[in-house]
Amino acid sequence: MRTFKQYVIITFGMFVLAVGLYFFLIPGQLAAGGAMGIAMLISHYIPFLQVGQLMLAINILLFLIAFVVLGTSFGLKTIYTSLGLSALIWILENAYPLQKPLTDDLLLAAVMGTVISGAGMGIIFNQGASSGGTDIIAKIINKYTHLDIGKALLVTDALITLLATGVFGLEKGMYALLAVIFNGSVIDYTVQGLNVAMQVFIMTSKPDTIARFIIDHLGRGVTFLSGRGGYSGKELKVIYTVLNRREFVSLKNFIREEDPKAFITVSQAHDVLGEGFKAITSE
Repeated sequence: MRTFKQYVIITFGMFVLAVGLYFFLIPGQLAAGGAMGIAMLISHYIPFLQVGQLMLAINILLFLIAFVVLGTSFGLKTIYTSLGLSALIWILENAYPLQKPLTDDLLLAAVMGTVISGAGMGIIFNQGASSGGTDIIAKIINKYTHLDIGKALLVTDALITLLATGVFGLEKGMYALLAVIFNGSVIDYTVQGLNVAMQVFIMTSKPDTIARFIIDHLGRGVTFLSGRGGYSGKELKVIYTVLNRREFVSLKNFIREEDPKAFITVSQAHDVLGEGFKAITSE
C-alpha cells in the first residue's frame, strides 16, 4: 500500500513537471539542462523529431548505460519516472499542440517554468526517485571522479545550457542558465516544505495528562526532559514531541482546555527520520 501511494505521488509530480516543461520551458526554447535540453537541441537540427520522442530515446539510452556502469540495482522508481515523464510530454505534444508560446516574455516563461517544474521535481525527489536524464550522467561522473553529485548535475546542466546558447541565442541561453540555478532552490524548498514537521516543547502543570493525549489520540511518541523553573525553583517535566501541522493544532486546542497557563515553544523541523515519519533507510 505504501509503495502504491508513492507511485501515485510520483505520477502527480511527473504531471506537474511535464506541465512546467511543455507549456513554458520548451516553447520558450529554454533548454535548462536535462534530457529535455538535449532533446531540444537535437529537435532544433532535426525538426521532424518531437521533443517527447527524443526524451524517451535519450532516457532509454542513458538507462542502458546506467545498468552497465552503475549496476542493476538502479532504482525502478527512477525508471518509471523518467519514462513516464517522456510519455506525458509526448502525449501533450499530440493531444494539445501549441501553436505559439503561452507568453512571449522570456523572463516570465523562465520563472513560471522553473517554479512549476521545480515543484514537480521536488515532489518526485521526496519519494526517493528522480526524473532520470542528466541525473544518471551526474551519478556516473560522481562514481569515477568523486565529485559531489549536486555539483556534477549543475556542471552537466550548465554545459547543456551553454551549448543551447549557440543554438537559441545568447539571451535565451542566459535565461536558461538562470533557470538551471534557480531550479535547485525550488526543488530544495519543495522537499523541505513537504517534510516539514513541528518540534514542540511543553512546560505544563499536567505533563502526564498531555503526554497521554499525544500518545493515545495523536499516535505520537513523547520524551520527558527534566527541568527546573528558574524563578520558582520547582522541578518539572518538560514534554518534547514532533508532530505534523494538523496534529499540532489538535494538541494546542487540547492544552488550551487542560492548562491555559502552559508554556509552549514550537519550531520547524525540515527533515524528521524515524518511526511515524520518513524511514531512516529511505532513499
